[in-house]
Amino acid sequence: MNGRTLTTLAGATLGMIAASQPARADMIARYECSTAGFYSQEPIGDRPDHNLVAQDYVCVGVDGLLKGAVYSASNAVEWDGPKATIVFGGGVHRIPGGRLVTQLIEGTAHVVMKDGKPVGVESSGRAAIKFASGPFAGLSGKSVRFVTTPVSPIRFNLEFTAD
Repeated sequence: MNGRTLTTLAGATLGMIAASQPARADMIARYECSTAGFYSQEPIGDRPDHNLVAQDYVCVGVDGLLKGAVYSASNAVEWDGPKATIVFGGGVHRIPGGRLVTQLIEGTAHVVMKDGKPVGVESSGRAAIKFASGPFAGLSGKSVRFVTTPVSPIRFNLEFTAD
């Protein structure tokens, strides 16, 4: 082999290896999400800006093991001004041949402001995979981390990574 052929072969091999690797080795899923319907905001009444918000949302898997999955979920969040604690959350990930059910372990959130206006919510925390079937059965009982980033007040990205 001449030097040019060897360089081309080495470059092609590295390119194939890089293309076959996921963007992040620990990523399980990346979703694009939208709120479903209206959320309810209930003043707790003990102090200003202390509210309980319940919300449903639906997501579509765009990357990772659950690419193509549909995730339907809900949560309840205790807001104290611009910061919050997620007190309940979870949902079902549906993909042909498999299902996963996640349940919140812990989570926090805060309002994201731009030019003095709220543009969405960022959140993070941990969840447990309470049930998994099909090719994902090995994930049952594991815990995952999640992070959300806002796209708009009613849309956000959600990423699950191995804990």
